[in-house]
Amino acid sequence: MAIRCLAMLVLTISILVLGNLPNISGQFECAPDIGAVINDCKQYVLKKGPKIPPSKACCSSLKGIDLLCLCKYLTGDIEKIISFDKVLYVANFCHVKIPPPGTKCGSFTVPGRPPSKPAPPPKM
Repeated sequence: MAIRCLAMLVLTISILVLGNLPNISGQFECAPDIGAVINDCKQYVLKKGPKIPPSKACCSSLKGIDLLCLCKYLTGDIEKIISFDKVLYVANFCHVKIPPPGTKCGSFTVPGRPPSKPAPPPKM
């Protein structure tokens, strides 16, 4: 469930990254330190690149995030650059509270259960 909330957060991050800031005051209402979230987490949720576990800094930045609140700021432009699969993965990994299943965030619908964490790499 934490991954779903992070998806919303990542979407807001994308808005800021793209420079589309019409609702920035509301975004700060939903995320106490949106700048830190963008800085620390964007590399883990962008569509390009592999799915990798987020850093401790990213998880720390997500404390106090209200992903349900961030859903209302999700735009099509954000959806073009964010991987919801990665957002859910990061939220789950960081134990972030996610919106209830069925919640709509832009064209994204929060699924019934979060994706499972990938198996750790084999020890050599």
